[in-house]
Amino acid sequence: MSTRTSLEPAAGLVNTAHVVYALHTVSLVIGAFGAATVIGAFLFGWPSIIAVIVNYVKRGEARGTWLESHFAWQIRTFWYALLWAVVVGVLGALFAIVVVGFAIWAIGLFALGVWAIYRIARGWLRLKDRQAMPG
Repeated sequence: MSTRTSLEPAAGLVNTAHVVYALHTVSLVIGAFGAATVIGAFLFGWPSIIAVIVNYVKRGEARGTWLESHFAWQIRTFWYALLWAVVVGVLGALFAIVVVGFAIWAIGLFALGVWAIYRIARGWLRLKDRQAMPG
């Protein structure tokens, strides 16, 4: 446990964090096996949108516990993914004129999907082991 967190979270709050990781995972799986892209499903799928809302509603209850870092990790994962999706989309659109934009768009969205999968998996594994997220 981190030295900056001293309180033990309620069991229900630990379950909530698991549910949030599960909701994000459902969105990623829908993107991987559905018609949407992995990152598109992660950012705009109902499971992830519900997960982020739950994060914001419950993060105050996690304050001062090792779970606080998981709630922050989940929120940052969502918003950073949205930011990078916009950047990749804009770059892809700008460079589409010279055809290389389609490659930038495809490679960028693929890399962003892998990054989102990594973030959710890493966070969920650390939650399972009752460990705070670094940083």
